[in-house]
Amino acid sequence: MDRWLIAGLGNPGPEYAGNRHNAGFMVLDELAARASGRFKAHKSRAEICETRPAILAKPLTYMNLSGGPVKALCDFYKVGPERLIVVHDELDVPYGALRAKLGGGDNGHNGLKSITKVLGTRDYLRVRFGIGRPPGRMDPATFVLKDFATAERKDLPFLVDRAADIVESLMERGLEATQNDFHRADLNISGPPR
Repeated sequence: MDRWLIAGLGNPGPEYAGNRHNAGFMVLDELAARASGRFKAHKSRAEICETRPAILAKPLTYMNLSGGPVKALCDFYKVGPERLIVVHDELDVPYGALRAKLGGGDNGHNGLKSITKVLGTRDYLRVRFGIGRPPGRMDPATFVLKDFATAERKDLPFLVDRAADIVESLMERGLEATQNDFHRADLNISGPPR
């Protein structure tokens, strides 16, 4: 069975752990917990957790250089872009919304920019974890490196759980079925679609 590579984007270190930019790491931690797996260091400059359907990976190079570890893992495990899912924070999606898509631009996201550059393609799946736009005139670069607000943290565990559901759905059922199930209910924070 061909395996998947799931790359969750974030920045390493405890000082970044609760940042909006680390939504990808949070979702990967949830997927590892579901598989009763543990992350371990890998020579690709990432932490990985091997599960039956997928290799979970958290690049440790900081966001702007995420592409290097992702490409190294694709090569090491012989995973093509069609079996890569990147989980990342997204400014252009409101908080509380989650989106699955294939390809597209990077919307100024340096992690995606790095991955697209080293892979030479934009055609990989993405799970976009909505963080919304910064308030007032706050610089987006400052906003993404701040922790989720107190009000947001109330719903954060649910959203992380739901994003993990989306990753699993993409692997099991494909993009169209996943979009049909999860996009129609994305602003309903009261519970997952059933």
